[in-house]
Amino acid sequence: MNSTKSPRSLGLRTLPLLLWLAVGLGFSAAVPGIAQTGAPADEWPYYHGDFGATQYSALDQINADTVDQLQVAWQWTSPDVALAKENPRLRTLGYKSTPLKIGDVLYVNTSLGVVAALDAKTGEQLWEFDTDAKAAGRPTNLGFNSRAVAYWADGDEARIFQPSTDARLWALDPKTGKPIESFAEEGRIDLTLGMRREVNRRNYTIMSSPIVVGDVVIVGSSISDGPTRKQMPPGDVRGFDVRTGEQLWTFQSVPQKGEYGNNTWEEGSWEYTGNTNVWSNMSADPELGYVYLPFGTPTNDWYGGHRLGHNLFAESIVCLNAKTGERVWHFQLVHHGLWDYDIPTAPTLFDLEIDGVMRKGVAVVTKQAFTYVFDRVTGEPIWPIEERPVAASDVPGERAALTQPFPTKPPAFDRQGISEDDLIDFSPELREKALEIVSKFKMGPLYTPPVVTKEGLAGTIQMPGWGGGANWGGAALDPETGYLYIPSITSPISVALVKPDGSRSDFDYIRGMGHGGMSLEGPDGLPLVKPPYGRITAIDLKKGDIAWQVPHGDGPRQQIIDMGLPDPGPLGSPSIPGPVLTKSLLFVAQGARVSRGGGGGGKPVMRAYDKMTGEVVHEMELPATPSGTPMTYMHDGKQYIVLAASSFSGEAGLIALALP
Repeated sequence: MNSTKSPRSLGLRTLPLLLWLAVGLGFSAAVPGIAQTGAPADEWPYYHGDFGATQYSALDQINADTVDQLQVAWQWTSPDVALAKENPRLRTLGYKSTPLKIGDVLYVNTSLGVVAALDAKTGEQLWEFDTDAKAAGRPTNLGFNSRAVAYWADGDEARIFQPSTDARLWALDPKTGKPIESFAEEGRIDLTLGMRREVNRRNYTIMSSPIVVGDVVIVGSSISDGPTRKQMPPGDVRGFDVRTGEQLWTFQSVPQKGEYGNNTWEEGSWEYTGNTNVWSNMSADPELGYVYLPFGTPTNDWYGGHRLGHNLFAESIVCLNAKTGERVWHFQLVHHGLWDYDIPTAPTLFDLEIDGVMRKGVAVVTKQAFTYVFDRVTGEPIWPIEERPVAASDVPGERAALTQPFPTKPPAFDRQGISEDDLIDFSPELREKALEIVSKFKMGPLYTPPVVTKEGLAGTIQMPGWGGGANWGGAALDPETGYLYIPSITSPISVALVKPDGSRSDFDYIRGMGHGGMSLEGPDGLPLVKPPYGRITAIDLKKGDIAWQVPHGDGPRQQIIDMGLPDPGPLGSPSIPGPVLTKSLLFVAQGARVSRGGGGGGKPVMRAYDKMTGEVVHEMELPATPSGTPMTYMHDGKQYIVLAASSFSGEAGLIALALP
């Protein structure tokens, strides 16, 4: 990608006075506290557009009549590109940041911990500040990876909150990019401190944006998913004073002795079990004063013999009082998780009439392809959620939950479980090869537990896999129609448990590194199962029904044709970055990368869908692979759509689209 021509340094850059005056206009008022009606006015002040994570804007300049004129307005190259050229060990895996738009300025962070301000019209870089998070070394899990900053303003005061991958929270001045020295220790909080036990920074990072509710900035964490020890950092969620950085409260995600839910951790497992963290984004209702937390799995993801019981608050949605950190209500979506079914994205808030009654609701989309829908005030399910029997585990020491919660509405939005009927069948030969592949694995319905690998048994096939179903890109909500739009993928994985080296691990079993946890490649490099491999589903939340569902992209369509088989039509491609929704169109980007056994294929494009039918209205080829969730805003009478993009060669930055 081409960069705007402007000098860079690794620290701060200054602005001419006239530019500063323009920037300053953006801070004349605090961001409105609108929870679930879309991004306010011409702005995009939160990662998902608004507090309610709707990913919606009422803008309509780019519509069905004009979208075919869409073109690249400007591009910005991330400072990470130059840093990685200087030191190849700093190469990142995809650039995922979604910028915020406040006034005349976009605020964006980078995978390596640089924060930048850009002119909203031209993409010209106004300032940058390097947190130097990279000096701590490669972070756990996805490595150098950060998805957004957060913004707060009150009168003349304003803050940009940067969650750095070395587990620090920075408060920066939006006008200058300089740390606000009165905040904590010279503008930053060391998030490894103030926990109930010592935390190893190598196992603990932050990759999603915090959320600010009132005068409290609330922070989650990302904790190593490949532990070798039972004792891991706790995934507690904490609230800090936005002005001083003082820690105000802690919500202990694994309840300690005497706390509600402690009895769901048997044999003292609450004392050492960690993870159980909020690694993704959060949503909030500022009028109620509530924040909604999507919790992930406990240590370790695939074996629970060291943490018997249901394990609250793992894989639960938890509603807290944002001011005090006190629990208001919760619902556990997976009991005693064994499948890495973290809640991967911010819950979506809505105000809709359902069965003749106005409901303040919250919809939680999941990796296992369910949408759980609750009253966000009380936690009562909008439609019944049934506890249904699931398969038992035969792993020594393991005790899977007897039942799991199944929503009666809406229907699942992607495939769940796997049997021979799900296998690829473009030709009899391909199907026979697929049958040969799965003969080495255990198959079954959703929540079939992992198995110990042995001769003749390579593992359990899990579908959806750890990438979903839905994932961190989340869903978009139309506050007028009540339609919820969910991109999802169909990509099974295999999970096999093995005995670890006792000198390196105190687990009885861990996930194996052979077939365990790996995407399953089907015959001749094709996916193992039938299409679609990526889809978009529109759910009518007023009725709890699927309104429409379409494949997203062509997937391996050309490969099938090249094999001399009939044209199968669009097969769908995996697309994890999320959607952005406007008054007239749904936009979902599509990458060109081919995921092993998951579909892939096609050019990098931005696709515009008719919101009511799922018909593709326009498809625009992009100059680089989209890797972040888009956002949209209006500036000087022009609507822009901006998204992060990156490439395997190391390019990374933002692409802005607009009408001529």
